[in-house]
Amino acid sequence: MHRSRLAGFMIDCGQGTLAEAAVFWSRALDLPIADPDEGGRGRYAVLDAGPGGLHLEVQKVDHPSRVHLDIEADDVEAEVLRLEELGARRIECVRERFWVMEAPTGHRFCVVPMRDLDRRAAPTAWV
Repeated sequence: MHRSRLAGFMIDCGQGTLAEAAVFWSRALDLPIADPDEGGRGRYAVLDAGPGGLHLEVQKVDHPSRVHLDIEADDVEAEVLRLEELGARRIECVRERFWVMEAPTGHRFCVVPMRDLDRRAAPTAWV
């Protein structure tokens, strides 16, 4: 058995700087910037929690700008296998920590380790 749930949304920004993107989305969503450079690599800016405690980040990327969702799981590999059974496919393992995947519809999303267990809705338990 493992558990998973919607973690939140990543705003992938292919244009401008991370700081510019974070300021725009912070103001647009009326969510303060919680961490302007998570991890110190110039790639991720974390906004305060969104509605329902959803995790929101601005991410500097090398591909066209888009928004993607993250699914978090207490067992990433088990969740990836479950999603593959539904027709998703693995694209890339990032830092041996999470998977970029593609849905049968062509949408990219990530499966990430679960965090903040009590901040969001209860996860679904999968057998």
